[in-house]
Amino acid sequence: MRRTILIAAVSSALTILTTWSLGWTDLPSAVKLENQRVKVIEVTSAPGSVREPGVRATDQVIVFLDDCRYERTDSANGEKTIRQRKSGDVIWHSKGEAAPRLLNAGSSPYRTLVIELK
Repeated sequence: MRRTILIAAVSSALTILTTWSLGWTDLPSAVKLENQRVKVIEVTSAPGSVREPGVRATDQVIVFLDDCRYERTDSANGEKTIRQRKSGDVIWHSKGEAAPRLLNAGSSPYRTLVIELK
């Protein structure tokens, strides 16, 4: 019985990890704070996971909680570049800006805080 439960738990964990890493589901995220003026979301990017491109709905401050290395694919021309960020780095994005495709090119997950200004 215990062996069956252990096998099921390991199988479920591997399925979740695989779907995240192959980009078959949204990146795991948790809302940390939300009020009338701001929304703070913690996003975890597993190795190999992809954040698809889009258009930013709000002004955003992004704080990197972990060191990371990711591949950025420009939405306009498809150009790929590698970016590296350190824990504590902070970047700004404006409302209406095209958000590129991002691929976690590192060997470990990394977390960011996305602070959306309303």
